[in-house]
Amino acid sequence: MNRNRNIDNTVQQLSKFLAIICFILFSGNVSGQELKSPDAKLVAKFALKTGGVPTYSLTYKGKAVIRPSKLGLALKTGTSLLDGFTITDTKTSTFNETWKPVWGEVKEIVNHYNELAVTLTQQATDRYIILRFRLYNDGLGFRYEFPEQKKLDYFVIKEERSQFALAGDHKAFWLPGDYDTQEYSTVTSNLSEVRAKMKDAVTPNASQTTFSPTGLQTPLMMKSKDGLYINIHEAALINYSCMSLNLDDKNMVLESWLTPDAIGDKGYMQAPCQSPWRTIIVSDKAGDILTSKLTYNLNEPTKFKDVSWIKPTKYVGVWWEMITGKSTWAYNDLTSVQLGVTDYSKTKPNGKHAANTAHVKEYIDFAAKNGLDAVLVEGWNEGWEDWFGKTKDYVFDFVTPYPDFDVQELHRYAASKGIKMIMHHETSSSVRNYERHIDTAYKFMKANGYDAVKSGYVGNMIPRGEHHYGQWLINHYQYAVEKAAEYKIMVNAHEAVRPTGLARTYPNLIGNEAARGTEYEAFGGNNADHTTILPFTRLIGGPMDYTPGIFETKVSAYNPENTSFVHSTLARQLALYVTMYSPLQMAADLPETYNKYMDAFQFIKDVAIDWDDTKVLEAEPGDYITYARKAKGKNDWFIGSTCDENGRMSKIDFSFLDKGKKYLATIYADGKGAHYETNPKAYAIRKIEVTSKTKISQYCAPGGGYAISVMAK
Repeated sequence: MNRNRNIDNTVQQLSKFLAIICFILFSGNVSGQELKSPDAKLVAKFALKTGGVPTYSLTYKGKAVIRPSKLGLALKTGTSLLDGFTITDTKTSTFNETWKPVWGEVKEIVNHYNELAVTLTQQATDRYIILRFRLYNDGLGFRYEFPEQKKLDYFVIKEERSQFALAGDHKAFWLPGDYDTQEYSTVTSNLSEVRAKMKDAVTPNASQTTFSPTGLQTPLMMKSKDGLYINIHEAALINYSCMSLNLDDKNMVLESWLTPDAIGDKGYMQAPCQSPWRTIIVSDKAGDILTSKLTYNLNEPTKFKDVSWIKPTKYVGVWWEMITGKSTWAYNDLTSVQLGVTDYSKTKPNGKHAANTAHVKEYIDFAAKNGLDAVLVEGWNEGWEDWFGKTKDYVFDFVTPYPDFDVQELHRYAASKGIKMIMHHETSSSVRNYERHIDTAYKFMKANGYDAVKSGYVGNMIPRGEHHYGQWLINHYQYAVEKAAEYKIMVNAHEAVRPTGLARTYPNLIGNEAARGTEYEAFGGNNADHTTILPFTRLIGGPMDYTPGIFETKVSAYNPENTSFVHSTLARQLALYVTMYSPLQMAADLPETYNKYMDAFQFIKDVAIDWDDTKVLEAEPGDYITYARKAKGKNDWFIGSTCDENGRMSKIDFSFLDKGKKYLATIYADGKGAHYETNPKAYAIRKIEVTSKTKISQYCAPGGGYAISVMAK
């Protein structure tokens, strides 16, 4: 009897003990979860605050990167996913792999992270979501996941409320938040100055829709007063609206701001689904931001079994002469044409149409003579007379050439010279029209030897009211890339959404514009510091078709009516082939100009476009960047350096070279008295022998830089 009573007491005490343990564990879940990066330098914390509000924070080496910040989504109807949550499950894991990109800045990429997945249940609605955090040595990614469930199947997002509460009034390199363009000059200022500088920052564009006096685009690059470099962006943007950031400049809190559709909704969702990853890259070294592969790592591996048809490409094109106004895209000077109605053979040519058979053959000859891969031709197809500003639906058919452009003959001629052709599909943002024609257009391309397409989305969208970065258009860009892959076509999309690392999954997305490129040098010019910033901002998500290589820096040399000039020295134009990474690189100037400077053009001929390794030798956003890159499958290196309007002395340490080996370095540098405004063409070329022990100093002129080919002996 007493024995049984003792057993009962023991059981009761054990039950109480277990209950206390469970309470402690449960309380621990409520108070928060901690996640460390593999090297333990980054620490992310998740916690539910009063009212069941999800929050997170991030520190780097003990310094605050993101102060406690709220997470959640406001829905168009019903109870929003902002509060009232309890933690009902947590899972932690670690992952470590090394993968090889189809093309890239390095041969292999390490994908190593620690993960925390928190299941949050909103008891009042019987709905649940998962917040997934992945912490790498170079930063944090997090996203919302919506598992299939009865109480949350179809829903419409009113706004995503992801916050990034900053630890101070950081120096920022920013663009105005806009639903339709990224083609603004970067403003460098403290965040507290954004509101005062916004009006001047919003310059005219073919299509633009700003949304807030403190709205900012991603990637947003910042530097804290205590020396942290912080970059906020997104990864794996699929079936979701593009994220901008809205700044609370009193509290220094950034909050996600999604692009709406034509009726103001910001996302139509059907579970199971998820948001893109929200990314925060951080380091106390500027170069670490440039070499981070976090954005790519948060994307899925490639879906293509065969990638042999995806080839890095160096090309010339019938383009710059139209941009400068020397030539035209249009065949005649009519102001109104109709496809299938206008008989172009009966119209009077304007005499300035560049995309004619004889002229394109000159570009093909130049490419073949100088070892380039391909020729791009713009303005080859009917419809360019009234293509812009008319919100015209049936604007192009993408298969009917002008009378002076012989598709079959140029296919034959290019093939005989070993040159590929790049098709141009300008949609004039009539996206519905493009989708109607896309299969026919891609079939036409393949039938005529075109393996790559440059697509364009200039102007306001059709369907009218939609924006370039809304969910509907995100899905269109994705459709175009996936459809192109069916035909083994590579895509270089201009005016599309800024990249978010999707080229890992779809490596036929070989290029994008999505920023002010070289074309703006003919539209008044880019700031001299432009190319010292873009690798820290725009290039975080993927390569840019920047179209460098302009040697004739006075646009008036081609068009006397255009007084613009290229805000760069000639030597820096060479450096951009290294500093502005892309597997698709254009020698953008005219062949007749290159023929005057063949000693400098030699670097464009030599420079690789696919790499086994990349080193950042020097970097400070807005001031200078110096890269060294090792050519794919070779022991040759190429160095490029770009600086701002102040000029500088660059110091180069060649310790990255193989020990005990000798190399021939050909240095293409700014010449005596070089200056991007007054003496841009002054350059000097010299050759020296270098080894891993060599150290040299090289002057960079204002708005200048240098390029070096380092060839193994």
